[in-house]
Amino acid sequence: MSQVTVRSVVYQVDGQPYESRVAFDASQKGPRPGLLMAPNWMGVGAGAERIAESVAAKGYVVLIADLYGQALRPQNADEAGAAMMPLKNDRALLRKRMQAAFEALQHQGEAAVDTSRLATFGFCFGGCCALELARTGAPLKAAVSFHGTLDTPNPADAMNIKGSVLVLHGASDPLVPKEQLPAFEDEMNAAGVDWQLLSYGGAVHSFTDPQANMPGKMMYDARTASRAFVSMHNLLDEVFKG
Repeated sequence: MSQVTVRSVVYQVDGQPYESRVAFDASQKGPRPGLLMAPNWMGVGAGAERIAESVAAKGYVVLIADLYGQALRPQNADEAGAAMMPLKNDRALLRKRMQAAFEALQHQGEAAVDTSRLATFGFCFGGCCALELARTGAPLKAAVSFHGTLDTPNPADAMNIKGSVLVLHGASDPLVPKEQLPAFEDEMNAAGVDWQLLSYGGAVHSFTDPQANMPGKMMYDARTASRAFVSMHNLLDEVFKG
């Protein structure tokens, strides 16, 4: 029976404390694949923990990346936007914080991680973060974006991607400009990446978030969310097998 535990993991970036959460099934022994989860713009919180717990129950160690720092926990959309935009506008800083969280996943000491089987996934802003970590050349078997933006100031960095890429996109998402899709495809093709882009008809932004309730803009869609998570788990099964 699954016994998912969530614990805090504190580490330093540029001398400042960052506090992630790590979720794992305490009943399982031995190293397990490690997943770095980049949350949506609200950062580390109850909603992110619920997702991490559900994924960890399938046999993974999941660390929720703290991208803002221990002292910054947005309480509303305005605060989240103010926290997110400096990172979206400075991809080198965003990558540095993702890399720090990736190191924390591997060395957190709460649950053993099989460092030969690592992947990342993220939601909205976190989807952007997952793709940027892949573009650094981090040793990832897969990077998965749920309703995230696809643009990058450094498309040539896709040459660094070592694993498979999966983008789970709402076909009616007004917050991901449509021109980003062919640009992303061109970027991946030019780099010879193993990539997939699944576009879900009728789905808008934040389709995995039960709290999203802005029709036509940001809206939870249970069926699409279920399909998207199945697609992620299918890919993880494929890349981690053996």
